[in-house]
Amino acid sequence: MKKTSVVFFVFIIAALASCKKIISVNLNNVSPKIVILGEVTNAAGPYHITINTTVNFSQTNNYPPVSGAKVIITDDKGLVDTLTETTQGNYSTHSFWQGQPGNTYTMNVILSGVDYKAVSTMPPAIMLDSIRFQQDSRGRNNNVIEAVAYFQDTPGISNYYQFTETINSKPLAKTLIFDDRFSDGRYIILPLFTDSSYMKQGDAVSLSMYCIDKNTFQYLNELQQLVDGNPFNQATPANPDSNISSGALGYFSAHTTQTKQAVVKL
Repeated sequence: MKKTSVVFFVFIIAALASCKKIISVNLNNVSPKIVILGEVTNAAGPYHITINTTVNFSQTNNYPPVSGAKVIITDDKGLVDTLTETTQGNYSTHSFWQGQPGNTYTMNVILSGVDYKAVSTMPPAIMLDSIRFQQDSRGRNNNVIEAVAYFQDTPGISNYYQFTETINSKPLAKTLIFDDRFSDGRYIILPLFTDSSYMKQGDAVSLSMYCIDKNTFQYLNELQQLVDGNPFNQATPANPDSNISSGALGYFSAHTTQTKQAVVKL
């Protein structure tokens, strides 16, 4: 089997009541690359952009934050917001505006004369009706408890979803993505096969659903295949295709967000 030097790094993006753990990219021993992660949602701001650099496989997993960038978010309705660097490598919008479904948002990160640009259109919001729980047996674990999301897909358009969970305020490492390619317009009952094998009766569960655009879905889908891929695959892993220009890694997403809480009861 061909051996490759692979490094993974983890970022936590907090957005009000939700917390998403994004495991992002693999990289062989090459020159450091800029990594940009950011979002705009339909929940009240401020919103955050993080900028870091990668490190080589032989180095410690300490991903240096990048200071001194000029970060601007605009939309197609005339909004212009120049973000403030609140801590090293973390840039925040100002709190006087809120993302709107249907608006297209553009992020520009200008650093060392390079303009890293990304565009994302926020999809319409789809209501998460409820969450319930079911017991399932798979693999070595018997009687696994998993959350189930209930929602109505909008017919006639392509919809893309991302789900995250917390159990007793602890975020689960794995997110789940879903598209309506085979279920357009249907009422969806979706079991969430995430890292919830230790969920038990009486646990407090928080489930967040995000309506994401196609580019974000494709990035997360490629990332999921990379992380969950066949370890015996002899091909050299490739980085997921980012929606950010000029060779940056990561992604920028404008999406809706909603969260429901429930206590595990079967």
